[in-house]
Amino acid sequence: MKYRKLGKTGLDVSVLSFGASSLGSVFRETTESESIRTVHTAVDMGINLIDVSPYYGLTKAETVLGKAIAGLDRDRFILTTKAGRYGAEEFDFSKERIIRSVDESLQRLQTDYLDIVYLHDIEFAPFHEILEGAFPALDELKQSGKIRYFGVSGLPMSVFEKALAHKELDAVLSYCHYALNDTSLLEVVPLLEEHGVGLVNASPLAMGLLSTRPAADWHPASAEIQRLCKLAAEHCVTKGTDIAKLAVQYATSNERIPTTLVSTANPDNIRKNIQWTEESMDTELLQEVLAILAPIHNRSWISGRPEYNKNTVV
Repeated sequence: MKYRKLGKTGLDVSVLSFGASSLGSVFRETTESESIRTVHTAVDMGINLIDVSPYYGLTKAETVLGKAIAGLDRDRFILTTKAGRYGAEEFDFSKERIIRSVDESLQRLQTDYLDIVYLHDIEFAPFHEILEGAFPALDELKQSGKIRYFGVSGLPMSVFEKALAHKELDAVLSYCHYALNDTSLLEVVPLLEEHGVGLVNASPLAMGLLSTRPAADWHPASAEIQRLCKLAAEHCVTKGTDIAKLAVQYATSNERIPTTLVSTANPDNIRKNIQWTEESMDTELLQEVLAILAPIHNRSWISGRPEYNKNTVV
């Protein structure tokens, strides 16, 4: 496993990280024993960053993860979670709720500190709520020693620019913007590097778009984006490979992207993903896939309040 520095935190993070959303049965029904084995496999094979949220499985993911890491030495992994989002339409970024959320996460995760806490999907809240409530809460939590670092997460690139204009952040978590079909994350990388902000990239499979299986009913991508992503996946099948392999290799090969999160509750899947990062990428196939996806390159979908989506191309 390769490791890279996560901005000014100085943390060395594995290029592939573990996203624990799957432990909350958000993609399929999962068993606790299989989930725990998956986490242990990930850590044993060199993954050292684990990310979760109270939103995933409505606290189930945190609860299961807490049981999984209870048997591991705490210094073997970097633990990150989120606060502010608690349901599909449930958001609360008030100071009191953020502090209480972190205390609840600490209990579920069976630990006495969190390495990073992100404000979860801040594009759904008026920015003054973040400024007046959530940011002061994070400062207080950091001073208390309950969290070591903090940042924000969200889909529109503008959330990072907006937040950094008002607050120095330790890290940000972006999803669906550094994948085979969308590399718009690169547009904000210079700003993050200028501020020494650690970058975590998530969803290299674009939340399941880059697959031969149909996207989930809830997926917000347009029919055209879904069609071409599936076409690219089917092309990989004709070449005897899985587009997931190409996608993981593509995301983890960029030195400016410190780490990329993948989520699974299957030990064999996480083992396979890790092994892919150690194999050479098929550059000829990569060019063929990028050509298929070119018509939808950097096209995304609306998320949150209109002011955050002014430059979103759908």
